[in-house]
Amino acid sequence: MTQGDSEPIDPRARIGHVHLKVADLDRSLAFYCGLLGFQLMQRMGSQAAFVSAGGYHHHIGLNTWESAGGTRPPRGTTGLYHHAVLYPDRAALARAVKRLVDGGWPLTGASDHGVSEAIYLDDPDGNGVELYRDRDPAEWPRTSDGGVAMTIEPLDVEALVASADAPVEAGR
Repeated sequence: MTQGDSEPIDPRARIGHVHLKVADLDRSLAFYCGLLGFQLMQRMGSQAAFVSAGGYHHHIGLNTWESAGGTRPPRGTTGLYHHAVLYPDRAALARAVKRLVDGGWPLTGASDHGVSEAIYLDDPDGNGVELYRDRDPAEWPRTSDGGVAMTIEPLDVEALVASADAPVEAGR
């Protein structure tokens, strides 16, 4: 079976959550809840925790079941490249990035993809994290035949952080 042979996935499907193996649960909770602002929904001792945005049962699961005290995977191996957190608008993304910058957390990249603005970083266990906001589809760059033409251009992080106090966009 090739890529084009299968029936397309239902367009209402979404990625519901990501579950990460971590070395130290408290360290990961300090990052995801303390720095990024996720809410702790449930904790299972020192072995697992579930965090969310807005009271959902969980967007991110964290566990030490097979990884307590473990090390980061070496470069050049397979595994998770990154998981992404979608913010509702530019001001919300800017506030999140400002928290990281103010907290001294290192960023690994920042890109304007035409369809979105994205900040990249690693969590304490080296898992890639993307924080991003989508542009309105009417603003997306398009090819001559109407397809999406994503780009990889530099994103001005200072200008983004400066917009942290902008009002929340209506309807987003």
